[in-house]
Amino acid sequence: MFPLTEENKHVAQLLLSTGTCPRCIFRFCGVDFHAPYKLPYKELLNELQKFLDTEKDELILEVMNPPPKKIRLQELEDSIDNLSQNGEGRISLSQDGSIASKNSNLNVCNVCLGILQEFCEKDFVKKVCQKVEASGFEFTSLVFSVSFPPQLSVREVRSFACIKLYVKKQSLSLGRDDIVQLKEAYKWITHPLFSEELGVPIDGKSLFEVSVVFAHPETVEDCHFLAAICPDCFKPAKNKQSVFTRMAVMKALNKIKEEDFLKQFPCPPNSPKAVCTVLEIECAHGAVFVAGRYNKYSRNLPQTPWIIDGERKLESSVEELISDHLLAVFKAESFNFSSSGREDVDVRTLGNGRPFAIELVNPHRVHFTSQEIKELQQKINNSSNKIQVRDLQLVTREAIGHMKEGEEEKTKTYSALIWTDKAIQKKDIEFLNDIKDLKIDQKTPLRVLHRRPLAVRARVIHSMETQYVDEHHFRLRLKTQAGTYIKEFVHGDFGRTKPNIGSLMNVTADILELDVESVDVDWPPALDD
Repeated sequence: MFPLTEENKHVAQLLLSTGTCPRCIFRFCGVDFHAPYKLPYKELLNELQKFLDTEKDELILEVMNPPPKKIRLQELEDSIDNLSQNGEGRISLSQDGSIASKNSNLNVCNVCLGILQEFCEKDFVKKVCQKVEASGFEFTSLVFSVSFPPQLSVREVRSFACIKLYVKKQSLSLGRDDIVQLKEAYKWITHPLFSEELGVPIDGKSLFEVSVVFAHPETVEDCHFLAAICPDCFKPAKNKQSVFTRMAVMKALNKIKEEDFLKQFPCPPNSPKAVCTVLEIECAHGAVFVAGRYNKYSRNLPQTPWIIDGERKLESSVEELISDHLLAVFKAESFNFSSSGREDVDVRTLGNGRPFAIELVNPHRVHFTSQEIKELQQKINNSSNKIQVRDLQLVTREAIGHMKEGEEEKTKTYSALIWTDKAIQKKDIEFLNDIKDLKIDQKTPLRVLHRRPLAVRARVIHSMETQYVDEHHFRLRLKTQAGTYIKEFVHGDFGRTKPNIGSLMNVTADILELDVESVDVDWPPALDD
């Protein structure tokens, strides 16, 4: 059944005569069910012509031609009310359904600029799908997004203003809210075609996105008059090539007075010579996240690349020893590494290891079995004796929050080898075993002041356990609040950490070795070996 009614006929006649395509006519007439939009374009045009055919031999509908660059509101109303004196712009709708026009040598829609004509047919969908399949991405669903030229919004508002004046004269009613949005109609037509061609569902929550960007250089100046009337809406942005973004244009259209708009832009919009062009077709996959725990056995390995003034100090890092393998297997473009705290280059991380997470950006491969992840973990572990990884697993973005939340409330356990300038006996260190929940104040250490703000941080040493080695050395096992600077707690950092081991023992103390024995963050979940 044809979707338009007798009530729509006058509006449909007006739109078709001014160069509007059948699908845009449906949109302006408020046709909000999908089936009519999906019919082939030529079939739609024939059906529309039959619908508009009258009992008379010929219906003559007069429109201005060509529309002037500027037009007064009264002139517009007169042009709709009266036949033009010279007969220009006459479009004939005859009984055989043919259309004859002195100016219809190209039937590009004056509203959608061809979007709902050429670019929602099967041939175009197949071209996009060929590029998707050649991209090498692994996906089981997709999001399809489009970016239309901002001047489409100007043309739509202008056509609606023209219709509104016409229906007002005819005592008809039509609201702006009745118009079906261009993107909605485009989605109704193309989504089933893409899903059928690629064999996967269209899912708004999919991490795989196919985006198509359209442009129409011929009509790019349609928006320029808005900048003179609403300059505040068009401010340059570093990441935008043009100030005439869709959001800026919509903002201006909402602010501009209707009479000012009518003076500036032709009504109805001119029909262009050519359809839109496709600027780009891009495929991208949302990030995936891999988490685990790492042990670090080297005292000459930084957690992240150590680069000072552009010069690399050490050849590798924990981050790279893990991430290089993940990048290769997931075929990702880049990564972001994060962890529950960090250790210095000369500090080992033992025990169950330190939790870490890696964001893999735009991965081409995303589906792995648990066995494949285990094999990847083993490959990482076999590649270096400086680190080992355990509990490697895929996680969600939201789950990474567990690693960070309450980070400073967690506890960490350390083992330190300490040197003292004065000779000591076993009895000189035993009192440290009895100290519980010692509160200390730590001013930002001098060694990290270049990358951390100056502040005084209150921290808690929950417990200490000593082991005498010789008269100048002992081992100290500490359980502390996360975020405590252990080296500074030992040597005092020139009085910036108070109290410290040196002040408690009344000696000059320094730390020779430090190991992280446990990071008490219960994430990610432990896996069976």
